Amino acid sequence: MDGQFITDRGQMRSTNEDSGGIFFNESGQALAIVADGMGGHQAGEVASQLAVSIVQDKWEQSNRFSTPIEAEEWLQAAVEEMNKMIYKRSLEHEEFEGMGTTVVISICTFDFVTIAHIGDSRCYLLNDTKLEQLTEDHSLVNELIRTGQISKIDAEQHPRKNVLLRAVGTEESVNMDMETINWDENNCLLLCSDGLTNKIPDDEIETYLRTKENLEEVSNKLIQVANERGGEDNITLAIIRNVLEDEVGETTC
Repeated sequence: MDGQFITDRGQMRSTNEDSGGIFFNESGQALAIVADGMGGHQAGEVASQLAVSIVQDKWEQSNRFSTPIEAEEWLQAAVEEMNKMIYKRSLEHEEFEGMGTTVVISICTFDFVTIAHIGDSRCYLLNDTKLEQLTEDHSLVNELIRTGQISKIDAEQHPRKNVLLRAVGTEESVNMDMETINWDENNCLLLCSDGLTNKIPDDEIETYLRTKENLEEVSNKLIQVANERGGEDNITLAIIRNVLEDEVGETTC
């Protein structure tokens, strides 16, 4: 398993409210997470960092996952604990009132991937034939698109483009989407915040992922392009490639 994580403040923001990482257990299985925080006075930064630290701590104590059911149960418990802790912190500290974060998180074994997500950070799968968005944004504009009230072109300029319908930590309980898929050798998983997808369309992301550069070079190029196109938001991405240990670093997706 090969992975690359990168986060960037962007060109306009004074702080980075995105957090994330890629972590490996003793069996070589990977957990990737991207969290895009929200809330004033750096509360979004607190929420996203708290989400990542909770998951990292639990992952480093976990054993090998053999079945999708095991992975889904683990993710369900982890996200519920994450939500509980962020919500509790927001109630205890006035400056953190109303804070929350998006979360997209994946457990990657060599046979299958289990994904949980809340908000508008995304997960994509790149295989031999296409780049497929696996998650559906929990946002107002996506709901308007889904119900036929606006077009995707209209959504790009919609005044309430950033309104989320779901987030972690804003309510006492959380409703997450979860799915498990199979993946093959050399397939790639991309997790990212909307700071990337608002600037680079899917077909262009696919082109970069299919280059022969290594994962670090691809990741840096995607950040560079998003910044060149304005970089108004924080930009975060994690790429995991399904390869055997002795093939790590040889090529990209």
